[in-house]
Amino acid sequence: MTTSACCLAIPKVCYALEISGADQERLVAMFKALGNPLRFEILKFLVAHPGCITGDIVEHLPIAQATVSQHLKVLRDTGWIAGTIEGPARCYCLNVENITWFRAQIQAIF
Repeated sequence: MTTSACCLAIPKVCYALEISGADQERLVAMFKALGNPLRFEILKFLVAHPGCITGDIVEHLPIAQATVSQHLKVLRDTGWIAGTIEGPARCYCLNVENITWFRAQIQAIF
């Protein structure tokens, strides 16, 4: 058996990913949500514009409000964002607690 050059560059340390069950499902769902370019664009927008409403996001993206709302639902359901109702509008921001959890999982992998 031969070892490729890229594998030789990695120090010989035993790595094990200690995640399973609900935590693994949560992590995979968060990755899947990020895999869509429009949802990623929404997250980028929320980093620069915390506390914005759906209409702000719709103005930023070249898609219909119904489509934006569907993407926002996925991001809410997977924990990337949180939304609060302010009168007739919903105000969105990043969910810092869940993003902190995600970052910790990624750090454990890499």
